[in-house]
Amino acid sequence: MAETTATGAGASALAPLRRPIFRAFWIAIFISTLGGWMHEVGAGWLMASLEPDPFMVALVQAAVVLPGFLLALPAGALADIIDRRIYLLAVMSWLVLVTGTLGVLTLLDLVDARLLLLLTFGMGIGIAMMLPAFNAVIPDLVPREELTAALTLNNIAANSTRALGPMLAGFLIALAGPAVVFLYNSVSYFALMAVLVPWRNTQPRSALPSERFFGAMRTGLKFAAQSPALQVVMLKAAAFFLMASPLWAFLPLIVKEQLGAGPQTFGALFGAAGLGAVIGGLNLARLRRRFNGDQIVAAATFAMILGLLGLALLPNALSLGMAMLIAGAAWVCVVSTLQVSAQLALPHWVRARGIALFLTTFMGSMALGATAWGRLASTTSIATALYGACAFGLVAWLLTARLTLTRHAGEDRSPTAPTPDPLLDAPVALDRGPVMVEVSYQVDPQRARDFQRAMRDMRRMRLRNGALSWNLFQDAADHHRWLEVFVDETWLSHLRQHHRLTVEDRAIKALAESFHAGASPPPVRHMVARNPSKRRRRWQLF
Repeated sequence: MAETTATGAGASALAPLRRPIFRAFWIAIFISTLGGWMHEVGAGWLMASLEPDPFMVALVQAAVVLPGFLLALPAGALADIIDRRIYLLAVMSWLVLVTGTLGVLTLLDLVDARLLLLLTFGMGIGIAMMLPAFNAVIPDLVPREELTAALTLNNIAANSTRALGPMLAGFLIALAGPAVVFLYNSVSYFALMAVLVPWRNTQPRSALPSERFFGAMRTGLKFAAQSPALQVVMLKAAAFFLMASPLWAFLPLIVKEQLGAGPQTFGALFGAAGLGAVIGGLNLARLRRRFNGDQIVAAATFAMILGLLGLALLPNALSLGMAMLIAGAAWVCVVSTLQVSAQLALPHWVRARGIALFLTTFMGSMALGATAWGRLASTTSIATALYGACAFGLVAWLLTARLTLTRHAGEDRSPTAPTPDPLLDAPVALDRGPVMVEVSYQVDPQRARDFQRAMRDMRRMRLRNGALSWNLFQDAADHHRWLEVFVDETWLSHLRQHHRLTVEDRAIKALAESFHAGASPPPVRHMVARNPSKRRRRWQLF
């Protein structure tokens, strides 16, 4: 059964392109990702020429994705607490500088293997800092019902350039060397900057003060710990990308050493994967109408295993091209499906941090997989490492098969109007705390078991929205009376909970309150610690 209603899969595949701002972003993404794929081919080919060792070539991919594992969460926290437009412009300026430096040094023949890894790592830092913010912007450009189509179009742009970029890079490398590829990548970031400079986010911002940096990271981790929907996405991502990482890491060596071919063949095979991704992306909306996300991920996992086996077994470029075509289609189906599930699991206030955790899983899995399979290939053979990746993928799929994306597909994380602030006899300083909140329920003992089940969701909701602790108590002298108690760090933290409620949170709250037998809503008391916490300085990060 498809997830059309929950994910917006029923929207026209091209509907977001009718919106001028999304269309401008989409064209800029196409130009920039074309440069990114050309850069990846150039870096892989240059390393295969400088140090033709499987481990060193695999380190090029690891250098791009490892910063994502280390920096994505801090990047997501920054993107949630400061202006995303200014932040993205600063990060792209860094990317222009690093990739331009690599291009100039390569042109002057001053790059060795270690400098290539260092500058590639610098580019990876920029990408890691950019991706959470950029992905968090997309839902602000289109309505919820067009989100699936928008993310799929982004993946089509990224993966159509996966087809075109490597072929163009192969031609340019053969003609003028990899330096021109690196320089184009540097210039391509100006396309995104040109769209960002005039853009203004029209989404309403909270009137409350912004979160502190480390506090924002801590809150993001707490949200993930209480979000089963995001956890399922991250586990399925780790299982797939650990398996799929050698597809990109080993291709330069397979072309150079096993086929004895040049950069044109490398670019053509890379392009075959991109063509498969375009075909898969264009048909993904149709697949979603017939199959759910779990079925698509399962089928794509087995298709990727076939693609990896093809790399290990097939002897010529034509047959390898077919294997890469299949692998590319599998790749885009999994990436797009997991991205949609991650976006829909995240409310607006923590979106960049949640996406950062997804990207951390993605990039960490790719880096770990490339390094591990590269080390295995160095000590045995590339074919043995590919067989190992296939076996791992099969076992990982079996272990994660019971974790389903569809279970949480209908949850609506759209924001709602904030809950009115509590009525107070006197103002409370925002830094006062901790704050203990008591909600009293009168519940029929015959409904107590169902009430407790409903309160499990309430507990998860309170904790993921920022509460430090939560408990449910029953009065020993009056079995009708139940007391929900949760603690927030400060009065400001409690007010933020009022502003973070989503449609799904409202439904959870309404279900819990439906068990209350009183004539009026459950009474709420707010208890503030008598001794105020130490006043924070304006510059304090915590």
